[in-house]
Amino acid sequence: MATTLVVLGIIMVLVGLAGSVLPLLPGIPLIFLGLVAVAWSGDFVEVGSLTLVGIGVLGALAMLADFVASTLGPKRAGASGWAVLGAGIGAIVGIFFGLPGLLFGPFVGALVGEYLATANVEQSTRAGLGTWVGLLVGTAAKIALSFAMIGWFVLAWYF
Repeated sequence: MATTLVVLGIIMVLVGLAGSVLPLLPGIPLIFLGLVAVAWSGDFVEVGSLTLVGIGVLGALAMLADFVASTLGPKRAGASGWAVLGAGIGAIVGIFFGLPGLLFGPFVGALVGEYLATANVEQSTRAGLGTWVGLLVGTAAKIALSFAMIGWFVLAWYF
């Protein structure tokens, strides 16, 4: 049972790390649940409830940072809802084009979405850049806090 929990937990953490970058995968919750599974395998002796609460707070901060960055970027650029929708579609489509698609899909999607809403190239470019920067900042925060969660867990397990 313990080995199964460890293997399942590690798989969940790895998929969660991918989900910190890829849209549609719940990265942070998967990382947290994977860490809980590994802690459970040791009957919560090595990693206790206080550590898991702290890791959970980091996870909540990661999701909040992603939400705030993804909201403030477009808002500061004066983007419409169409730009945000376009960025989401661009991020999903970008998965199929590898790293360049992941990086530039949201920008292109936001640009096209804003252009459909306003027919103004300058505003569309501004909205695309603002949305893109917001998504990149949110993703960077998720990645950093994901590794902080894992690092805290590893330190608690061994020390």
